[in-house]
Amino acid sequence: MDVNAKVSFVRITPRKMGLLADEIRGKSINDALNYLRFSPRKRTAGVLSNLLKSAVANADQKGLSDPDKLFVKTILVGQGPTLKRFRPRAKGSAFRINKKTSHVSVVVGQR
Repeated sequence: MDVNAKVSFVRITPRKMGLLADEIRGKSINDALNYLRFSPRKRTAGVLSNLLKSAVANADQKGLSDPDKLFVKTILVGQGPTLKRFRPRAKGSAFRINKKTSHVSVVVGQR
């Protein structure tokens, strides 16, 4: 039985999220949380570890027997809406800054 969890509108670019998501895909929950705990990308790892903990809590709520047997079946990172901001530049012009957001969904299965 598969259980999913989702987080939306995270103010981290999908590219940065995808780098860590690729590393934990297919790992057991304990290995994935350990990897995220010692990752140098602290902010991104914090969001993903909270998401994994939420998925484990959802699995516990649905009555899956052992949380130690769970693993990350799929983890998808998609791009959310982009916040467009402007910075002043020389001679009265402006420079656009795109602040990207991401949506992340994880599916946890049992081995």
